[in-house]
Amino acid sequence: MKYFLLAASCCAFAGACARPADNGVDASLMREINGIKAIDNHAHPVRPTAAGEQPDREFDALPVDNLEAQSDPYRQRKTSPIVIDAGKQLYNNDRKSAMAAHKDDYATWVLDKIGVDIMLANRVAMGPGLPAARFLWVPFADALMYPLNNDRPGFTPDQKAFFTLEDKLLKRYYSESGVAAKPATLDEYLNKVVKATLERHKQGGALAEKFEMAYLRTLDIGNPSHADAEKAYAGAGDYKALQDYIFRFIASECGRLGMAIHIHAAHGGGGYFRTQWADPMLLEPLLDDQSLRKTNFVLIHGGWPYTREITPLLTKPNAYLDFSEQTAFNTPSDVAGVLRPWLAYNPEKVLFATDAYPEYDELGWEESGLIAANTGREALARALTAMMRDGEIDHARALELARMVLRDNARKLYKLK
Repeated sequence: MKYFLLAASCCAFAGACARPADNGVDASLMREINGIKAIDNHAHPVRPTAAGEQPDREFDALPVDNLEAQSDPYRQRKTSPIVIDAGKQLYNNDRKSAMAAHKDDYATWVLDKIGVDIMLANRVAMGPGLPAARFLWVPFADALMYPLNNDRPGFTPDQKAFFTLEDKLLKRYYSESGVAAKPATLDEYLNKVVKATLERHKQGGALAEKFEMAYLRTLDIGNPSHADAEKAYAGAGDYKALQDYIFRFIASECGRLGMAIHIHAAHGGGGYFRTQWADPMLLEPLLDDQSLRKTNFVLIHGGWPYTREITPLLTKPNAYLDFSEQTAFNTPSDVAGVLRPWLAYNPEKVLFATDAYPEYDELGWEESGLIAANTGREALARALTAMMRDGEIDHARALELARMVLRDNARKLYKLK
């Protein structure tokens, strides 16, 4: 009997070893997740341009592709296997031929390849090749916060470059608003430039206004008085107080107009980026402001690396987050570890996003979008599989949560059909 039991146990062990290794993903759930057409909450698609036309540079108000060199995350380097494989998967490393074959439909063809139904496009302006049925506009509002001289001592090279771009964009907003120069008073500026710009964006189809504030300054947004802001506008007060006042005005107006506020709240690009400026907990007093409860705030990139700290903010009725960027820098298992507490805590507030971005020629918005979409879906499947195996949810609930994250939460937030 002893020999029989030993032999049986050895056979059982051998059989277990012979089975494929468990990678932490329920296979049937993974197949179902791959079949869901996603709504991408945050991306920077590049508009296809015709021969002889200047390349599109409106994919970001503060493009990071021309900053001083930094130590890039491994997954984003040219030698990374996932970068090499992404180009092969999309168009056999021949983007030009794919663009020529699909012409005006190229951008929508890319969405189909990466499993995205609708992409929220963070762009200065939209344009041909990005049809409104598939690409929904999220313009940039940072420039409106900085109406004074922004040439300040102590700026890093990145800040200097970025404020130059913000000054240029603000001049564009002046021109589009029919204003020749800086208005004489703060109230004139708010009404003739800020309010006019937001209303123009809304009329142009904007769902939200995007802030990249953490690239320029801290997310610590105070609540200054109108008098303090007016004094600063006249050049005799604290410039930060003016910035904070304008931000709150924008947030209030967005609530009135039915637009959300998107805030970069995570580590960012560039070797000078100060991660502590992007700590999402700095936004808690803003989220608790009763006068702004009609404005929905989406914390873009989910606060990484402050992903545990950001979780309690989901209890705020007007706070949401997505996990874009994390799917570019981090592995599926790492992102799954971030997602699981959010899904268990407040799953209605979690949004899928890719942050598809043109990093360099071999890692365009197409490749980065594919990598992030694949990573995000696998991470979601891993997190839900772990919850199933721990008895927290069943398969039906797992699939329901997957649909919420990939599609339904965004659809409800932005009132999409």
